Amino acid sequence: MRNVTRITVSALALGALTFSLSACASSSDGGGGQSKSADAPLIVAASPTPHAQILDYVKDHLAAKAGLKLQVKVFSDYVTPNTATENGDVGANFFQHKPYLDDFNKKNGTHIVPVVDVELEPLGLYSHKAKSLKDLKDGATIAVPNDTTNEGRAFNLLQANGLLTLKPGSGDSATPSSVANNPRHLKFKELEAAELPRSLDDVDAAVINGNYALGAGLNPAKNALVLEKAQGNPYANFLAVKDGNQNDPRVVKLAKLLNSPQVKEYIEKTFKGAVVPAFGKPA
Repeated sequence: MRNVTRITVSALALGALTFSLSACASSSDGGGGQSKSADAPLIVAASPTPHAQILDYVKDHLAAKAGLKLQVKVFSDYVTPNTATENGDVGANFFQHKPYLDDFNKKNGTHIVPVVDVELEPLGLYSHKAKSLKDLKDGATIAVPNDTTNEGRAFNLLQANGLLTLKPGSGDSATPSSVANNPRHLKFKELEAAELPRSLDDVDAAVINGNYALGAGLNPAKNALVLEKAQGNPYANFLAVKDGNQNDPRVVKLAKLLNSPQVKEYIEKTFKGAVVPAFGKPA
């Protein structure tokens, strides 16, 4: 019993020391946390394409002249950027739209708020096996994003193009169980959004978010069987921060740069319609 006690005390002491060292590291510049000093770099979490690309353009061509130190931290998922923003590991993020953020805040008790809209990546239906909608065979399997808002968005895209009919009131929360009429007997495979491009060899088609399509070498404007319309689309992607940080001078500078004529030109020339500027305050 005495030996067990000694081991336990030693373990607790070691744990306390480790925690103390970790806390010191987290509060220092080397710990990776976001400093709130006006002179410190603003660390922004972003998806690789197109968000990090746009931020890198700002960092390389516009930030210094505006007196902004900018660091871009790339994430491949839709969860970590918000949790990192909430806990202060980063000062802002750029990867999401309002319906997704509203759902995320509600489910996770986070306090992330949009600052300024930047761009829209139209959701599209892609296939390695079909060249048009009419080529999709009866009983085809279609992969869709498994997060709440993007899944609903995917089913609304399929409905808008005559592949199925949803139950009244399904809205942005549509799932496979929301399908009321399925004349082509389509089957649905729910996957994490980042996995969808890799699923194209295993399914007949997949509804893929624009950023993941671009990251996989797909051009939404050329390769999609069908594509969301940009006009009046509520899914613009924006710069976001934890509530209370909207007036951080660095955030204000970045928001202005992201809505600048230079960024508009960069988006239009770089992505050629696969990503479109959508500037202004979020609705």
